[in-house]
Amino acid sequence: MEPTYLEANRARWDESAEPHRVAYAAEALAADPEALSDVVREDARLLAPYLPGHTAAGLDLIHLQCHIGTDTLSWARLGARVTGLDMSAGSLTVARDLARRAGVDIEYVQSTIADAAHTLAGRQYDVVYTSIGVLCWLDDLNQWARLIAGLLRPDGVFFIREGHPVAVALDYEAPEGELRLTWPYFNTGAVAEDAETDYMGVPLANRQSYEWAHGLGEIIGALLRAGLTIVDFEEYDTLPWTPLNWMVRDGDSYALPEPYRNRCPLAFSIVARREKGAQ
Repeated sequence: MEPTYLEANRARWDESAEPHRVAYAAEALAADPEALSDVVREDARLLAPYLPGHTAAGLDLIHLQCHIGTDTLSWARLGARVTGLDMSAGSLTVARDLARRAGVDIEYVQSTIADAAHTLAGRQYDVVYTSIGVLCWLDDLNQWARLIAGLLRPDGVFFIREGHPVAVALDYEAPEGELRLTWPYFNTGAVAEDAETDYMGVPLANRQSYEWAHGLGEIIGALLRAGLTIVDFEEYDTLPWTPLNWMVRDGDSYALPEPYRNRCPLAFSIVARREKGAQ
């Protein structure tokens, strides 16, 4: 990733960390020893069939691009031995504080995805996990997938649930009933964003950021080229946020209203495994 892109994004994440403590209701999560983030509650259910004993308890898990650690903390509460990795020092300052307040032992490591293999120096895990909404911040998915493969122990599993590339490409300003594409589906390079607020509605002085589009073929292909075996792939008609203001509530998530609900995928998940004997 070009230094200009990296530093602009890092500055934006550093600035957003403390406001996101409030926007994510992170203090309430840390204060309640039984609480889990909505994201991990769903991801743990989807991942469970592929874990020994159907639980993360007792497993070594690394959470890539962990931001302020609300999902990282949730996995620790489910009994995993957790490491969180993020490039933003500001994010990790909040994450460490939340873990301390919650009385949970989590190791946080500052690194970009590009530098993580060197930073972690050969360490391996039973589970490599990413929260939803992270791939758009990466320019090179082959590098990302190689990192994942290198971090997994033999028979270890990788899990991602992410916004569907079709949903990410939607025109978020479209009127009710119109599903039209404005963002690229395929990766054509960095897309510059200049916005006064971020995805949580938080006003930020660092307006500039850079994102990348990634189609399903690019995502799945990168994992396969890294030597991983895809053991599950699913698509969903719900999403934890509302890209379109006319979406309707569906439990902890949002969906398109009828009759549009079956017309556009909103999210997907992948479970991949590093097979025993894989190089």
